[in-house]
Amino acid sequence: MRREKAFTLIELLVVIGVIALLMAILLPALERARNQAYAIICHSNLKQWGIIFTAYLDDNDGHLPKQEQDEPWDMGFCQPWMYSMRDYCIGTEGIRCCPMAADPANPTGELTSIQSIKGGTFSAWGKFKPCLNKTSLQDCYYGSYGMNSWLAAPDDTAEIITGIYVVNAPKSWFWRTSDIKGPADIPVLLDSWWWCAWVKEVDFPPAFEGQSNRFPCGCKDSIQRFCINRHDGYVNALFLDSSVTKVGLKQLWTLKWHKDFNTAGYWTRAGGVKPTDWPQWMRNFRDY
Repeated sequence: MRREKAFTLIELLVVIGVIALLMAILLPALERARNQAYAIICHSNLKQWGIIFTAYLDDNDGHLPKQEQDEPWDMGFCQPWMYSMRDYCIGTEGIRCCPMAADPANPTGELTSIQSIKGGTFSAWGKFKPCLNKTSLQDCYYGSYGMNSWLAAPDDTAEIITGIYVVNAPKSWFWRTSDIKGPADIPVLLDSWWWCAWVKEVDFPPAFEGQSNRFPCGCKDSIQRFCINRHDGYVNALFLDSSVTKVGLKQLWTLKWHKDFNTAGYWTRAGGVKPTDWPQWMRNFRDY
């Protein structure tokens, strides 16, 4: 009788083992390649926001967006902090989110609590409906970038109050115009789990990766909103000169957030920070 040719059980197990080994080798490489592609898209999104921001500045003689008292939250497509830029933000749905954090924390848009709309390292803040008369998810706020709130020009009072936000700070801290020295050091828009932050040099880093348990509308330690490990130890950031670059998490304390911000403060090498001062999860990141 003629013997049929076939794989033996041992041969099949060897082939399966080789395939499993190759998958184990390739999957991390594919994951890194995917994340690098997402970081490039995130970089491109911020470049487009830079174009929008520049267009607004050109049309307003270099004056930064006004932070209105009790501003109506009804710009729909635009980020909450950009009400005065609402006409420039129509059609920006495609660049609201970093692809590493594209899924909103609250996809239904129903605002049950402030906590329910906080984003995270890999999730977008929102969605939430800005007004009671808004019923469509298209009108909801969401995104995974946050603004440096010192760029929202205040009114003429010493205590800046906008809606539920209260910031006790001198007027001299605010950037009122783009015609200033060192715009490449002034952050505008960054990867974030909240839409804005009033960063101060005394802000503490997150105690653990993804910490966001503070009341998100408060101002204390608000640098934590940007200190997220979204891009392997970095976040992407748009600066006032329209440049976009990646910023190390510890580097956040060296940026010029407001006019009187000390870029050599305690949480910098120039300020004397020690490696053991950082939370455990941040100690292996690059020092600045």
